[in-house]
Amino acid sequence: MSSLVRNVGTIGGLTAVSRVFGFIRDMMLSRVLGAGMASDAWQLAFTLPNTFRRLFAEGAFSVAFVPMYTRALHSEGGEDAAARFASDVLAVFVWVLLGFSALCMLAMPGIVWLLARDYQEVPGKFELAVSLSRMTFPYLALVSLVAMLSGLLNARSRFAPGAVVPVLLNLVMIGGILTGYVLRERGGDDVTVAWSLAVSLAIAGMAQLAYMAWATRKAGVTLVVRMPKLTREVRRLGMLILPATFGAGIYQISQLVDTFFATSLPQGSLTLLKLADRLNQMPLGIFGIALGTAILPMLARHIQTGDSREAQRLQANAVEVGTLLTLPAAAALAICAPAFVTAFFVGGKMTPDKGAIMAHIVVALVCGLPAYVLVKVFQPAFFSREDTRTPVAVAAGALVINIGLNFAVVPRFGIVGLAAATATTATLNVVTLYTLLQIRGWFHFTGKLASRIGRQIVATAAMSAALLLLMPLMADRYGGSVLERVGSLTVLVSAGLVVFFAVAWLVGAFDKDLIGQLRRRRPPKQPVDLAE
Repeated sequence: MSSLVRNVGTIGGLTAVSRVFGFIRDMMLSRVLGAGMASDAWQLAFTLPNTFRRLFAEGAFSVAFVPMYTRALHSEGGEDAAARFASDVLAVFVWVLLGFSALCMLAMPGIVWLLARDYQEVPGKFELAVSLSRMTFPYLALVSLVAMLSGLLNARSRFAPGAVVPVLLNLVMIGGILTGYVLRERGGDDVTVAWSLAVSLAIAGMAQLAYMAWATRKAGVTLVVRMPKLTREVRRLGMLILPATFGAGIYQISQLVDTFFATSLPQGSLTLLKLADRLNQMPLGIFGIALGTAILPMLARHIQTGDSREAQRLQANAVEVGTLLTLPAAAALAICAPAFVTAFFVGGKMTPDKGAIMAHIVVALVCGLPAYVLVKVFQPAFFSREDTRTPVAVAAGALVINIGLNFAVVPRFGIVGLAAATATTATLNVVTLYTLLQIRGWFHFTGKLASRIGRQIVATAAMSAALLLLMPLMADRYGGSVLERVGSLTVLVSAGLVVFFAVAWLVGAFDKDLIGQLRRRRPPKQPVDLAE
């Protein structure tokens, strides 16, 4: 477990830095653009390449590529076999990315019409969304190459470079917001800010690729750019990617579905949904992505060597860490949503009434937070066995249910109902995945693991009670001065952490040696075995 915790700590710590800068970016964006025509158009233009990035590059491609590259790296051919496979993939991957990006840019009016046809009702909004999307879409090709290089390093247990690149994105985009604000003050408008953001996204992609190329070279990995050739291994990778595109991307596909429904609601709804999801993405990005990234190559190695006991132990430990971090995070976000939204996002062009709607969206979204993270733990059990077909069936069923729920709840409950439908289907997805894992004998909950999670729930309940008592006491400070906002949130977060970990320690909600690992002081005296 020490290696898993160490890797999760590395990825999670660097991802936390990125999320902080992402928060700063969105705090600035909410105050500069608010929730209106330009912000909605920008959110759509930002959503398109990022959804495809998570779906293809960081989703389907990574889960198919990393196990194959890991196997090549540990085969008799070693470094030579791995380098040959990676170079063959790169030769084909570059042309696929360029062709797909060019096709989408040409077809952008149709793509925007499919997702946001109601934008045509607001003069200039549809045209702005198309133009911004054409500017941002090349980011997909750049960041997809970044994901490939990150996968190479992850297979070598070098997780830090891949976790650093999002920091570059947020830093460059913060510069884009500041540039747009200055230009608007000198005679521009909100559209000027949106264009500045779109340009900054393209610049960020180039910066990320340059950094990852340097990190790959520093790690001693050399890739040769050659003429594309569909080798047997490249064809096999392609066959794995096709179903994995759907199986690994239910959350991303749901994002497109949510975007479609959100654009049909009153102006500003898409912006409110995306900003609310930033709060949800904070723990999801830090814990879920870190766990999923760390577990895949480790699980692949255990399965390749036929060590099913170690595979069970690894997954059980990942579930324990995932619930330990997400159960209290979900409860705290749900209870403190009005405080967080008001302190972080309300001000400037973001009005209090919009903030109140955003808080309700946050509550609905975080109900599915544990499920979002556990999906990242359960899916690698399939992908590491090169089984990408099973998650396809699960994802297809969940997506159909999600669409049906949206048609039922969005007309009545609006954007909040949409968020609740997403959380519901995410939970259904993870329950189904676990059921299949247990039926196949690939993973099962043990009494020890269930007991540990039960104690985590007790600690979460104690923390929730404390936050419910504290919230009303500082209600007038969440929207006050900067010091009042920081002070009130500090009290809430500190109280929640102290109560949760104190009760968790008393009831045995986690292995106490885990603290030593997280602080990197020493390994446990005896490895934790939740597989028994």
